[in-house]
Amino acid sequence: MARTSQERAVRTAELALTKKAENVISMDLRGLTSTCDFFVICGGTSDIQVRAIADAIKNGLNDEGEKPWHVEGYEGKRWILLDYVDVVVHVFDEETRDYYQLERLWGDAKFRTFEDEQPSGDEHAREDEQA
Repeated sequence: MARTSQERAVRTAELALTKKAENVISMDLRGLTSTCDFFVICGGTSDIQVRAIADAIKNGLNDEGEKPWHVEGYEGKRWILLDYVDVVVHVFDEETRDYYQLERLWGDAKFRTFEDEQPSGDEHAREDEQA
């Protein structure tokens, strides 16, 4: 059975957390843009961790039958983008995330924060309304 974009965003966040990603959030962009439904944004503290997080997401979804439409940033490992069409994943190092501040650019979006490794489901996620 195919996942919804929201389910794909949650799964992506779960996979990021398996590599100790920091500040993992999803942003619901439905109704704000036609580019995609969700951004998932997370960070790593080194280029090695950024790549490990991106690999965990890419390999985990690939194992579940989902391949990214587009991937970029592996060379620099400061900002790796994984585009699954309806969900776009941004894996940043701390400095690059602070510089681009995607959360601020899309401040009208509904945010969801993910913490620690969590089972499938919503029991450990926190949804925040930001206006």
